[in-house]
Amino acid sequence: MATTTPHNPTRQDDSLKNKGQEAVNTMGAQAKDAAQSVADRAKDAAHNIGDKARDAASSVADRARDAVSGIGTRAEDATHSVGKGMESLAGTLRDKMPNQGVLGSAGSRVASTLESSGRYLEQEGLQGMAEDMTNLIRKNPFPAVLVGIGLGYLIARVTSRS
Repeated sequence: MATTTPHNPTRQDDSLKNKGQEAVNTMGAQAKDAAQSVADRAKDAAHNIGDKARDAASSVADRARDAVSGIGTRAEDATHSVGKGMESLAGTLRDKMPNQGVLGSAGSRVASTLESSGRYLEQEGLQGMAEDMTNLIRKNPFPAVLVGIGLGYLIARVTSRS
């Protein structure tokens, strides 16, 4: 007769519990790894998006800087051209106006003023004019405020009639 071992349900239950616990631990580790992988990918994607946004903003800033620089250069060139034109007009006035009499002396003064103003524009440009205006306002603040108020009043009168 064969001997049978008594059935030990506690040992089997413990074995099942251990296997179940191992499976749960393995699944938890896999879930943790998957979550970490997703987080790493999201972090990389956010980093890449940030880099692209930074590059785009830098490109826009460079383009704006170039455009403003081009406008400034053209304005300076235009100022120099106006200065040359004024000097040329002064020369034409001197040639065409009479040399003597009241008309001759008035024409000579106008030509001299045009010539010196043209030379000033050619040499100083817009930046030099702005610096000179700033210095003039700093030296004479009260008259500058009065002139500003007067110009504001005149502009308001002219625009309110339109």
